[in-house]
Amino acid sequence: MATFSTAPVTIDGKGHLLGRLASIVAKQILNGQKVVVVRCELINASGSFFRNKRSRDDASEGRGSRSGEAAGGRARRESTSAPSPNRNSCLPALVRDDVHGLMGGNRLKYADYLNKRHLVNPRRSGPFHFRAPSRIFYKAVRGMVPHKTARGAAALERLKVFEGVPPPYDRKKKVVVPSALRVLRLKPGRKYCTIKRISHEFGWSYRDVVDRLEEKRKVKAAAFHERKVATQKAQVAALKAATNAAPITEKLASYGY
Repeated sequence: MATFSTAPVTIDGKGHLLGRLASIVAKQILNGQKVVVVRCELINASGSFFRNKRSRDDASEGRGSRSGEAAGGRARRESTSAPSPNRNSCLPALVRDDVHGLMGGNRLKYADYLNKRHLVNPRRSGPFHFRAPSRIFYKAVRGMVPHKTARGAAALERLKVFEGVPPPYDRKKKVVVPSALRVLRLKPGRKYCTIKRISHEFGWSYRDVVDRLEEKRKVKAAAFHERKVATQKAQVAALKAATNAAPITEKLASYGY
């Protein structure tokens, strides 16, 4: 993405790594390029799902003062021998105990992020924890942009993010960023997860809606592709026929036609 164009660049987020894609998008919008990122729900994050997500019950422990954190730490140490019935309640019963024993009381990434809040009126003063995949990606980009300055605010105005592929971007040409693709940048065999699953587990309620709309879009896109291929074949056949008729065309031209 070294080139610059006045038209927006539409990026298909599927299969990209979150941080790598965010860094490249941040640089481009700071340089003045308009960027649209679609299918944000299919962006990948390196690391296993359980490393990136933890039960909301764990996120609520130890919140508050340092004494509260110390108490939470003692409770977590004690809980390794006697698991609480509320911990890992979102996990299947067959793997709940194994995961609990493996992880102990560690706060993993997203639950730890949810635990960060302002002590005074957090509903008003934040920080605000976005659940939608598009907003998670947006906040990753925002962290790489001086968003409190006029330059950074103007850069963020050039960025649009969406779940799925809404109109009119379903008819736009979409590109990928090779230096941010998981298959090219993550070592084979390493674990990864999708933002869609993390968002759904933490309260994003539109996964089924987006999946349903995407199925409809893919059916329409397949029909459009078939029509396009048929049109291209007809054009090639017409061009071939016109090439075969070249001697006749030259003879007619000699008579003034």
